[in-house]
Amino acid sequence: MSIHDLEAATRPRRRDASTFDLEIQDGWQQGRGAYGGVVIASLVRAIEGFAETPDRPLRSLTVELPGPTLVGPAELRVEALRVGSGQSTFAARALQNGEVCAHAVAILAKPRAPSAATFRELTAPPLRPFDETQELPYHTGLFPTFAQHLVYRSDGPFPFSSHEEARVTGWVRPRAAGPMSRGAYLAAMADAWWPATFSRASQPFPIGTVAYTLQIVGSGEPIDPARPLAYRAHVWVQHEGYFVEQRELWTEDGELLALNQQTFAIIK
Repeated sequence: MSIHDLEAATRPRRRDASTFDLEIQDGWQQGRGAYGGVVIASLVRAIEGFAETPDRPLRSLTVELPGPTLVGPAELRVEALRVGSGQSTFAARALQNGEVCAHAVAILAKPRAPSAATFRELTAPPLRPFDETQELPYHTGLFPTFAQHLVYRSDGPFPFSSHEEARVTGWVRPRAAGPMSRGAYLAAMADAWWPATFSRASQPFPIGTVAYTLQIVGSGEPIDPARPLAYRAHVWVQHEGYFVEQRELWTEDGELLALNQQTFAIIK
């Protein structure tokens, strides 16, 4: 198994009907713990494995991250909160040494009201094409460890540039990723970029996600990980050591894939 493969890094192995084993690989850290996208995507995959309902893709996900998930073994436990005729709600938690590292609630559901009006008031970010932007080279010590496995192409502003706005736009994709469900893949990639508050900052400072919400848009079809995702994020408010960031993922063709809101804590 290559730790450079996102699919392998997020692959839970079933122990029994509702319990999965996960090995957090060295090389996927963000500070002391694992990059949150790996933990969250692993929880999604455990939920999907428990549910065994491919006709019900992930629609909504909420996650709390009370502590870091460290390199080494973790246990994932899944339970059904309710399974209805068209919608299922599941809870899952990741544990290490008997303590909860992450807790998630996921809604998996069939399409509803296909004849209802469809609209989108958001417009895609006006990015330069992927091939016209330059890849950011990975620098040990400046980038978190997990970033070595991802391709970033920023369309500005850059981190720690003392920019007037806390925003980020650019492209991202894994360097290597095996087949993953749409939900698990987007759950990982929504957490891939640096926080937009870094654009306003002049130097790095440690942060951590404490709450994460993901809304999946569109069909349940898998996404080709070789294609880059357009990314846009903005921090709306920062106060008393916490900030709230809204993130978006789009296709190259301007299709909205997911909305993600995260609450970050500034670690002193």
